Amino acid sequence: MYRFVSGIVALALLAGCKGDAPAPEASAAPFAVSTDAPSDLPPIIGPEKRILAVGDSLFAGYGLNPGESYPSRLEAALRAQGVNARVTNAGVSGDTSAAGAQRFGFVLDSQKVKPDLVIIEFGGNDLLRALPPAETRKNIEAMLAEAKRRELNVVLMGMLTPPNLGTEFRAQFEAIYPELAKKYGATLVPFFLNGLVGKPELIQDDHVHPNAKGVEEVVKRTAGTVASAIK
Repeated sequence: MYRFVSGIVALALLAGCKGDAPAPEASAAPFAVSTDAPSDLPPIIGPEKRILAVGDSLFAGYGLNPGESYPSRLEAALRAQGVNARVTNAGVSGDTSAAGAQRFGFVLDSQKVKPDLVIIEFGGNDLLRALPPAETRKNIEAMLAEAKRRELNVVLMGMLTPPNLGTEFRAQFEAIYPELAKKYGATLVPFFLNGLVGKPELIQDDHVHPNAKGVEEVVKRTAGTVASAIK
């Protein structure tokens, strides 16, 4: 199993992982939107803003209780800020960027109402498999291009690489997010998991996924960016 060391790296949450449960495999089941809607939302005020969150297990809420996933807690945080957000969770555990790109158009087509904002979060499973950065770039660019074709606003969640993959790999991979965000006019969150590195109390026992408190930390650091993008 890959050992991702803490510091400035994405997926550094794997540090110290020795023989623990591996990251979930990609789902072979048909795509299904999660229904883990939070139960503690403030009253709805103002016009509703539709947000579609497309990603992997970090969105799907792997290992969490209903209502604890990132999209669910993001919805609650946005409403607390006065944004009448409705976040659809289209996260699938185990998805690589290739799997995400393959289903991206279908997910968009399945929305009854055109989203006001799409959040794209992929790359962690590409890193776990040490897939070539060129493949990750191609897949994420395909999603951003499709979103632009449909005139959708996008927030792109960035990832950083572990040092064990080498400096050349790191340079190629970490350039993907800022370069594509600039090219397609997306709002960039440079490191989606910022705030969790070196804090085991915010990570599940698998040393990979944030626990409920970890999700709240990520939401705290990203909700403002999402709110600005949707406004």
